[in-house]
Amino acid sequence: MGSIEQSTLPADFVWGFATAAYQIEGAVNEDGRGPSIWDTFCKIPGKIAGGGSGEIACDSYHRTHEDIALLKACGAKAYRFSLSWSRIIALGGRNDPVNEKGLQFYLRFIDDLHAAGITPMVTLFHWDLPDELNKRYGGLLNKEEFVADFANYARLVFKTFGSKVKHWVTFNEPWCSSVLGYNTGSFAPGHTSDRTKSSVGDGSTEPWIVGHNILVAHGAAVKIYRDEFKTQDGGEIGITLNGDWAEPWDPENPADVEACDRKIEFAISWFADPIYHGRYPESMIKQLGDRLPAWIPEDLALVHGSNDFYGMNHYCANYIRAKTGQPELNDIAGNLELLLEDKNGVSIGPITQSPWLRPCAVGFRKLLKWLSERYGYPKIYVTENGTSVLGENDMPLEQLLDDEFRVQYFKDYIGAMADAFTLDGVNVRAYMAWSLMDNFEWAEGYETRFGVTYVDYDHDQKRIPKKSAKSIGQIFERLIQKV
Repeated sequence: MGSIEQSTLPADFVWGFATAAYQIEGAVNEDGRGPSIWDTFCKIPGKIAGGGSGEIACDSYHRTHEDIALLKACGAKAYRFSLSWSRIIALGGRNDPVNEKGLQFYLRFIDDLHAAGITPMVTLFHWDLPDELNKRYGGLLNKEEFVADFANYARLVFKTFGSKVKHWVTFNEPWCSSVLGYNTGSFAPGHTSDRTKSSVGDGSTEPWIVGHNILVAHGAAVKIYRDEFKTQDGGEIGITLNGDWAEPWDPENPADVEACDRKIEFAISWFADPIYHGRYPESMIKQLGDRLPAWIPEDLALVHGSNDFYGMNHYCANYIRAKTGQPELNDIAGNLELLLEDKNGVSIGPITQSPWLRPCAVGFRKLLKWLSERYGYPKIYVTENGTSVLGENDMPLEQLLDDEFRVQYFKDYIGAMADAFTLDGVNVRAYMAWSLMDNFEWAEGYETRFGVTYVDYDHDQKRIPKKSAKSIGQIFERLIQKV
């Protein structure tokens, strides 16, 4: 493997930070915003660690200037954030009234970012479906209604923001919406086959239906953008997919080696293969049969070729052990186990606050190469990458702000990305660190912190930059080629 000293990134490489509306904005009942499925989900006892919600979060709705000041202080060139659909159309539907105050909020924010010299990258959907659409027709489970409503919302946003936004992401991590929302039930709307957790849901069928419907909605929004806006506004559009690297639990066992590809296919290629190859992965078709929705020609025509760039969210790696026997009905991984240690008890990486996250920077480089080879070396934007720190929430402030563990994570991961560019020919062009600041970490509530900026939730959401806030700019200063 190469080293951070010899590898570089292109001179036009863009870097910055990422956030999501429900995780930072707060102001859930202000200026005409309607409830999302996450507002509703957070009210169910036991769903969120510590009983938290996004009701106040980082109060970014009232503090956009503070957020922009943070971005400037860090030297960020870009900022990826999401729009709250129910802030723009409170009830969400194509025949429902538009909330002008919501549109104006985002318009002002985008103008302010430009004034500060920061490029906006806007995500249309980061999991917070308007709650009314879920109640009205089942939300993401209803292809015809959901696709039509999402297309209407997308068109409204494209028309309103015009050439002010050049980089659009349709959906953030459809795997999470599909699997965590409709199989495990750990994310809104909480559907699962486990009747101890929810009275509704079928984890053996619903995730595959939801994933399919999200792909069709993505394709519909991309067609609208390309047909009606791309020429005049000069922007680009894609989807962001999440997935981690896979190493075999036993490298000597061919079944474990084979299962690694299958794990990535079930996590990433589920969505990327239809976009780049016009079909679902064979491994998924083989295991799921007719539970995987069939493509009708008009839907596939929307989806196939619908990425101007590949949006990549990535955090860690796992060891993979193949299971023997038939897959369980509710299996969503590809009939395999995700493990944190190999057969010799060696950990894939150091422990963090997040049970699922063990850093393994070389896995980032390997996955960038794997994706590039499978999908014809597309332009890749890393739209999220970052880490939590074990016990960070319970540390004294002085210790918390000295987040050397996070600094090292960014050094290792950004260095691995530079190696992928320089040594493997990967066309990676942008990187957004997760996250600009500590925020509402979904089911983990406020007990897990991912920010390069500390947020004091008990004292007026005060923001204090950590050591990592400045270090990212220094890493990129070393690696980006000088013109």
